[in-house]
Amino acid sequence: MRIGMIGLGKMGANMAQRLTMGGHEVIGYDSHPPDAARIEEMRATMAADLAGLVAQLPAPRTVWIMVPAGKPTQDTVDALAKLLSPGDLIIDGGNTRFTDDIARAEALEPKGIHYMDAGTSGGIWGLKEGYCLMVGGQQDDFRRVEPILKTLAPPDGYLYCGAVGSGHFVKMVHNGIEYAMMQGYAEGFEIMKASRFPLDLGAIANLWNQGSVVRSWLLELTANALKQDPGLDHLQAWVEDSGEGRWTVEEAINTAVPAPVIGLSLMMRFRSRQENSFGARMLAAMRHQFGGHAVKPK
Repeated sequence: MRIGMIGLGKMGANMAQRLTMGGHEVIGYDSHPPDAARIEEMRATMAADLAGLVAQLPAPRTVWIMVPAGKPTQDTVDALAKLLSPGDLIIDGGNTRFTDDIARAEALEPKGIHYMDAGTSGGIWGLKEGYCLMVGGQQDDFRRVEPILKTLAPPDGYLYCGAVGSGHFVKMVHNGIEYAMMQGYAEGFEIMKASRFPLDLGAIANLWNQGSVVRSWLLELTANALKQDPGLDHLQAWVEDSGEGRWTVEEAINTAVPAPVIGLSLMMRFRSRQENSFGARMLAAMRHQFGGHAVKPK
């Protein structure tokens, strides 16, 4: 198949390369294109702009978007809506909120332009290992692009989840679970680091992946990180969130589903960004007021 790929950052470029390696043709576009060596690796045909990309695709066209969620994605969809024709298909593979997918599909429907959402997991390892794809949209569109999905994913690594928005909904919950798993590992390894024993944390991470019930790919990556820097001394204790954890917690609230572990893992990310939080200072002040407990002046 010939497909347009918009957004050639770490994820988009690797996806384009995996597609060309699988025998597909990729027409690529990025407002800040990769260097010549990376373009050669991808074996993609580069377009100068969105109009040029659309012109090089046979009808009905398929365009995959891999740009940051929110306004960048919306602007791209809006621009494509002016260039595409009835029967053409837009696939958003970024980390879009599922409600935005539904709104976009409804806005494109009068123009006859189809829309799918593809929650994409795999990170920078996806080029080699494949991408886990959670797909929402019309079944006919899913069947039409299934050769693309099959190339991008490992065996059994893609799933039609249902109507538009369902793919990104599943990916949202996936990332909420990821937050909780990462927090659990982080807490456990900190307890071991603070223990009376001189433990080799990297060796333990590797050990736990040999048949343990807590084995996982995240634990493999933990072992890699600890091998490279056992004390993680080159890092600051700052953890960003990309939105999906917040949306998962909001959905839990909206549906009255208790999700305390995911919720607290999100709160810990917020706490990681506070060097000297007012809340912590307030706790110290109250303890000093009621009990004369020692405080540490700034």
